Amino acid sequence: MKENTIVSLADSNYFELLNELIDSIKQFDQSKSIAICILDAGLTDEQKKILSVKVDEIKNAEWDIEVPGFKVRGKEWLKSQVSRAFLPNYFPKYKKYLWIDCDAWVQEWSSIELYFKACEDGKLGITQTMAPGYRIMSKVKWLFGKLAVIKSQNFKHAISSKIGIEKARKLAFAPHINIGVFSLEKNSKCWNVWQENLKQTLSAGQIFGSEGLAINMSVYIDEVETEFLPINCNWIASNLLPKFDKNKSIFVEPFLPNLPIGIMHLAAGIWRDGKDMRIDKSVKINIETLDKNKVSKSLRYSSN
Repeated sequence: MKENTIVSLADSNYFELLNELIDSIKQFDQSKSIAICILDAGLTDEQKKILSVKVDEIKNAEWDIEVPGFKVRGKEWLKSQVSRAFLPNYFPKYKKYLWIDCDAWVQEWSSIELYFKACEDGKLGITQTMAPGYRIMSKVKWLFGKLAVIKSQNFKHAISSKIGIEKARKLAFAPHINIGVFSLEKNSKCWNVWQENLKQTLSAGQIFGSEGLAINMSVYIDEVETEFLPINCNWIASNLLPKFDKNKSIFVEPFLPNLPIGIMHLAAGIWRDGKDMRIDKSVKINIETLDKNKVSKSLRYSSN
């Protein structure tokens, strides 16, 4: 019996990305001992049929926390903002859970091993969106004296979700945590802490981003035990493009020692001429190579 699982979610629009994520996992022999479970947020019957021969379980995603209907009508994909905090309820027979957003894919199996190691003893395994050269997520505009306007993703979401100014201040300059890839054991206390924070963020704030704010609250305010992993375990390409190693045919970090990207994450999209690479696989961009040339490439998974 498979003890651990990798979980993702998609609707029909993101099916191709989900299918590529699954293929990127299954390219490694080590994946044979890991279950792959899918939450369905609007896949077609034909798409589910294709997935059924590749994965272990497919379950319908639900609204695990009640949210106003007008906020989510026609937006089944938003269930990912709630359901990922309740993975043991959907797939109860596993010991460890590794969530990977469907717009990410696995290049190096070592990152998978790190996530499953990181969540031992109830810890949360996750990365912070900070690295050499990464886009700055927080900004301050000084007005006069000690008065300043704070602009940060955490602070903005915290204020709109009405979690209280003291909590918002604690989150304002904390390194943002991206919830697109994380690991937890089934019996981790973090699930309950996260769920309670999620109830609070959903009650007043927007649906999108609510679970991210809730996990940042869990780490920085409730201080759940966390194992922070290297940034190549969740490389967000929209923050900083990788380089390409032509000799090994892999994407690598753009700064020395040019470590291989473990999990490539296309969060926020990679855009060219108004087209998002996540939706249109034909979109390519110029990527610098380690020998200081450039190649035109897609950042999506390819088995070629």
